Amino acid sequence: MGRGLPGADPFPAGEHHRSAPGREDQMLTLTTPLDAPPTAPRHAVEPAPAPQASALRFAVKHAAGWLLALVAVVVLLPLLLVIAAAVKASSPGPVLYRQRRVGRDGRTFDILKFRSMGPAPVEARDFRPTAGSAPGGVEGTDRRTPVGKLLRRTSLDELPQLLNVLRGEMALVGPRPERPEFVEQFSAEVDRYADRHRVRVGITGWAQVNGLRGQTSIADRAAADNWYVDNHSLWLDVKTLALTARAVCRAAE
Repeated sequence: MGRGLPGADPFPAGEHHRSAPGREDQMLTLTTPLDAPPTAPRHAVEPAPAPQASALRFAVKHAAGWLLALVAVVVLLPLLLVIAAAVKASSPGPVLYRQRRVGRDGRTFDILKFRSMGPAPVEARDFRPTAGSAPGGVEGTDRRTPVGKLLRRTSLDELPQLLNVLRGEMALVGPRPERPEFVEQFSAEVDRYADRHRVRVGITGWAQVNGLRGQTSIADRAAADNWYVDNHSLWLDVKTLALTARAVCRAAE
């Protein structure tokens, strides 16, 4: 979710790669998870120690996000059922696609999407992105179904992730989650990549609404994600959701 806005700068003027200072009397170190259940399995790559962040602000963020996700599921239920029927009729296979991803504090979970592609040939499973680029988009042979192309263009394939939000695995806004094998690779190659796992991952993110989605620079994406974490505010979440909605509407035109 979150169509990119080409040419946009993910760092406001004067804010490039700058961490927001925090006051210890008002902040809480995020070494104790605020998000995923304590029994969830952890991925081998652990993020660096989290910066101080407002416990109250994140509590409000996740409570509001959960309620919005619940309302969205209820309101969008007819659309979700229509999409599910279209996916089922378009090609053989399950309606939902599940893939292992890495979330808050390195915990793994199954991200949900409407299936948009046909079965992957064996060689497609060994896809590796170009050096310096993130995976995503069409990886190798284009296996998108006709319905899947529409879902991808409008980001409607991401709607089942509202269930991930209700399960406490994701937020509406946050760094986009990646596959475990790529998390290990990028954590070793990209400065502060693992730091983006200090907060709950999101359906849409600051990097994505600034054009860093699909096979774009992984270093720039990590920098934008960390800028979002270091400078988080509820207003920044609202702005990100508004930019996401605008980009999705433009893609649907």
